[in-house]
Amino acid sequence: MSPMRRFRLTVRARLTILYAGMFFLAGVILVALVNVALRQELARQSNRRAGMLRTVRDDLDADDLTRVVSPADNPLQPLVVQLDEETATVTNTVLLWSIVALVLLGLAAFAIGWILAGRVLSPLHTITNTARRIADRNLHERIALEGPPDEIKELADTFDAMLARLDHAFDGQKLFIGNASHELRTPLTVARTLIEVSMGDPDATPEFKRLGRTLLDLNERHTHLIDGLLMLAMSQRGTSVRQRVDFAEIVARAASDAQDESIEMRLSLKSVIVDGDPVLLERLAFNLVDNAVRYNIAHVGWVSIAVERAGADAVLTVANSGPEMFAHEIPALFEPFRRQATAQRHAHVPGSRIRGAGLGLSIVRSVVHAHAGEVAAEPRTGGGLIVYVTLPCVGEQETKQ
Repeated sequence: MSPMRRFRLTVRARLTILYAGMFFLAGVILVALVNVALRQELARQSNRRAGMLRTVRDDLDADDLTRVVSPADNPLQPLVVQLDEETATVTNTVLLWSIVALVLLGLAAFAIGWILAGRVLSPLHTITNTARRIADRNLHERIALEGPPDEIKELADTFDAMLARLDHAFDGQKLFIGNASHELRTPLTVARTLIEVSMGDPDATPEFKRLGRTLLDLNERHTHLIDGLLMLAMSQRGTSVRQRVDFAEIVARAASDAQDESIEMRLSLKSVIVDGDPVLLERLAFNLVDNAVRYNIAHVGWVSIAVERAGADAVLTVANSGPEMFAHEIPALFEPFRRQATAQRHAHVPGSRIRGAGLGLSIVRSVVHAHAGEVAAEPRTGGGLIVYVTLPCVGEQETKQ
């Protein structure tokens, strides 16, 4: 991107330049008209005085005229020259002070225009800040701008109407997610119970028990898929639950839940306070760690997890050993139902874990975006993946080991 495209004037600056430019243009036209009129008037006055001097010269007696041998010897010529010089001096002085006054008034117009533009645009700042706060928190708040029924008030009312419709739509989505969670999990739970009871029958044949275990594995995979889809929908909807939590403690719990005895876990967690939904943040951390453990090398592999503060942000870094990955494969990992082909073929301890549905990193991305953060990944030299998650911090607390 070129520097000219990166540099863009604000609306306030553009309005100020417009106000000051129009005032300066009007001032230039006014000064030009005044000076033209002044020069014409002084020229008329000079011609009138010249006529009067000619009349006086004609009244001189013949003896005086006979002494005039050239125009320069005319006794009235010095007076004419003096009048012309005074006229030129007056004209130049008026022009100079007009330019000085125009410059000063132009600067004053720029300052006044800046103030007026700020006052005119202040309702827009209110709308922007309120809309940003609503997007970060919840959709129940309204702008409710007060003032005359002008275009800005109409814009604010339009935003309020849009927010009301969005609030209603998200409430419906929340209700749907809750109902879907219940309706989808219930038959799976019932089926699992029936399979386990049937497998516990002493008369069950070995073939029937093998079939039962296959059905139980399938049931668990479907349960994980449903949980992932519901969590993805919840994270994409955003979060209205906000509280200050220690991100390092959340990551530590997630690492403990996802730990595998065949994979070495390396932790470096420093206390960093963030503002967010603890449930979504723990799911974010669990998905990253679980993904790093799942796609690894049994008994020789490792997972490194670090939480630290970098300026005003909390940074979670999850790196793991594993099969070699390529940069062009990484963007697809954050899309739903997409998995890295090489890693999938080399997932450690085949059959010991329920395979994911390809929703883990897409949920991570949605949760990060819901918390106004960023997520990025890159291949690790020697195999494996490094994922960076950046979230805004709260306060200026010191990190501690």
